[in-house]
Amino acid sequence: MPAFRIVALGSALIAAFPAASATASGPATRLVECRSGSCLLVSGQREDASSPVHINGHAVAVEGARKWRARVPVETVEDWSAPYARTITVAVEGHAEEARLPVGLLGHAENITMLVVRVK
Repeated sequence: MPAFRIVALGSALIAAFPAASATASGPATRLVECRSGSCLLVSGQREDASSPVHINGHAVAVEGARKWRARVPVETVEDWSAPYARTITVAVEGHAEEARLPVGLLGHAENITMLVVRVK
């Protein structure tokens, strides 16, 4: 009887939490160098290689088939996003997901000459 409870508990936990592969297939972002300066590299997966990819409602050209990559200049991402945005919306095959931006990408940082950190 205890073995049945363990199997039932394991089945319930598996059903309650999404599979790691399902969450790993969401879009990812990182900052890279490109001809125009700094670009945001957005990557993801899609079932149909011919499905269009949209970032914040704008169609983008991608490299790759099912595993795709798009390079978007940071200035373009700024134009397409709200000020201080922390995510972008990536839509593939009519399904939209939020992708986290690199920390501080759309923040308007001033030139910092000195940073003081104090321990409490």
